[in-house]
Parts: sequence; structure tokens; C-alpha cells
Amino acid sequence: MQRSPALTGYYTMVRKDFVRIVRIWSQTLLPPVITMSLYFAIFGTFIGSQVQAIHGFPYIQFIVPGLVMMAVITAAYMNTVSTFYFAKWQRTIDELLVSPMPTWVVIAGFVSGGLMRAFLVGTLVVLVSLFFTHLVIFNIFIIFAAAFLTALLFSFAGLVNAVFAKSFDAVNIVPTFVLTPLTYLGGVFYSIDQLPDLFRTLSLFNPILYMVNAFRYGFLGVSDVSMTMAFSVMGGLAVIFFGLTLFLFIRGVGVKS
Repeated sequence: MQRSPALTGYYTMVRKDFVRIVRIWSQTLLPPVITMSLYFAIFGTFIGSQVQAIHGFPYIQFIVPGLVMMAVITAAYMNTVSTFYFAKWQRTIDELLVSPMPTWVVIAGFVSGGLMRAFLVGTLVVLVSLFFTHLVIFNIFIIFAAAFLTALLFSFAGLVNAVFAKSFDAVNIVPTFVLTPLTYLGGVFYSIDQLPDLFRTLSLFNPILYMVNAFRYGFLGVSDVSMTMAFSVMGGLAVIFFGLTLFLFIRGVGVKS
């Protein structure tokens, strides 16, 4: 049975991105593994040994899910923002826009690349964490659901950034000045129950807090927020960013002269 042109185009985009990710593994997969290994060693082992348990878990065991989620967020975001910006810079995006593929299929092709890289990086970081601590799994479904929605959301966000980026420097503005601060303040290294009331309330406006806690709940069964709220935030933001991405593509913002 012959595949439809849209499905063939989607498969081609996904295969091309997968081959690129694997071929330049020293740039796409190795750096986050090394970075997270340093976090595990310094914050988890050296400093963590002096920190009291949080929610009944050793400090390193508590921070591992957050660090894995940090790697997933960065991998998903950077894959789509870099892939789309280079396609725009090299003008190869024009070939996709004039192809018979529907707009949503083109978006799905870029987003799937972000999902692949995020899951590859996340899996590698989890495996590395086993050298520093043992992991428990409370709910495997929540682990995969939280990782998927988070990677999906930041893959869309990366596309939005790439659409508006007009230079290589602009690609790094959002990760440097928005994504990194929100991630560090998203409960990766601490429980918001340890914060004063004002800062605990402010933390609730950080969407990454819900992603980190949902992922942590899947492993440890503890969370600073309810799972209903966490998945509502992740799902709602994913829908909003998909709608925004689709709107920008249809209008040709940043790609059509």
C-alpha cells in the first residue's frame, strides 16, 4: 500500500533529523550528559551529602528527576530552534512551504525531532544517574506523560523562537534570559515548601515548577503541587503554543518575504 505524500514527507523529515542527531552526537547528546554528570557529582554527592533529606528522600535522589527534566527541556527547545533557524537561514524551509504537505505536518516534523532528542538525552541522563544513586519508580505512566508533554511544549516554544529570530544571537536570547532562570527557579534543587510564603507563592507562577514536580512524582511519589494542576498547566500550554505555532506558519511570519 502506497503511503500518502504527507506521510512520506513527515517520515523523511523525522528520519533526516534523527540521522543528524545521531551523526553529531558529540554536539547533541554528549554535552547534556557531561553537564548533568557534573551536577550529580557536585550538587548531589559532594554538597548533597551535607544536606538533609527532603520529603524523606536523600538529596541526590530528590534532585535527579529535576535534573533529568532540565535536560529534556533544553534538548527539546534547542533542537527545534536550531533546526528551524538553520532551515530558514539556508532557505531550505522554502521547499517545505511549497510542498504538498499540510502546514501541521511540517510542524509535526520539526516537533518530532525535538521529541526524539529530548527522549534520547533524558534516557542517557537517567542511565548516568544510576552511577550516583538508585532510582525508584512510583508511576511509570506519569513519568512518560510528564516527559512527553514537557518535550512537546518546549519543541513548540523553540519553533516560535526560531520564527522570530533574525540572527544566531537571537536564537540564544530566550534560553539564556528566560529558560535558564525559570528552570533553576522551578524546584529542581529544592522543595518550595522550604521557601518563605512570598517566594512560595511566586514560584506557583513558574510553569516549569509543575513539569519538574510531575516528573518527580512519577519517580518518588512526592510533589509540591497537585497532579491535576500540573498536567492542566502542561497540557494547556502545549495547546496554546501549538495554536501560536500554527498561526505563525499559516501567516508566514518570519519565513515569507
